[in-house]
Amino acid sequence: MSLIRYEYADGCARITMTNPERGNVFEPEAGAQMLAAILRAKADSARVIVLAAEGKYFSVGGDLAGFAAADDLGPFILELAEGANRIITELVRCDAIVVSAVQGTAAGVGFPLAAAADIVVAGDRAKFSLAYAKVGLSVDGGGSLLVHTLGLHRVLRLTLLGDMLSATEALEAGLVARVVPAEELDATVDEVVATLLAGSPEALASTKHLIRDVADPNPESALRREAESISALGGSASGREGINAFLEKRPPSFTR
Repeated sequence: MSLIRYEYADGCARITMTNPERGNVFEPEAGAQMLAAILRAKADSARVIVLAAEGKYFSVGGDLAGFAAADDLGPFILELAEGANRIITELVRCDAIVVSAVQGTAAGVGFPLAAAADIVVAGDRAKFSLAYAKVGLSVDGGGSLLVHTLGLHRVLRLTLLGDMLSATEALEAGLVARVVPAEELDATVDEVVATLLAGSPEALASTKHLIRDVADPNPESALRREAESISALGGSASGREGINAFLEKRPPSFTR
């Protein structure tokens, strides 16, 4: 089943999540297809990569139903998190300038996936959520790296309290470059892409790497710590309770 659509033209690779019925959930096959698309964009020498999604949600994040069905949840989550980390690393390390088009909610790993882009363009109905703790898990996919963009205490608020960040708040915080009416999102992304393609490929790639290296010269270490943490929590009673409570639509009961 195709969960990712890849299109390439005139120096721009467009990678679109195409599972709107399930909220573009991040699960193993979707992750594998996205990574393959990113590697294809590199092979095509894409100068710009656009990440987009069909439907109401950019991505609802991990497949909690799949988590609940896993026999050994810790290793299952570790493998999934490591797959997400490979995607994030490729996006951050590649020479192409990455643009994300966020039309709706980006939750769980969908948030740091959108934020892995160099330029984030959002529709006015977009929202961003890192409410992992509500299901007994810690952040993954680069959620902790958002401290560099959003600041320490804003990220603590988003993760510990589960607050939602609106498109306007994300703009004010510096995460989002443009907020536009939903119907203007595609046209605005096209304008951003055209501006990037008109620039010097070497200058843009060098600038991206210089600035990202100052922000965090070794993001891989943070990604590895995240994967180990969420895997350990997923294998714990707390993680199981949080996931089951979410699926059963009841408040979780966390105990030591």
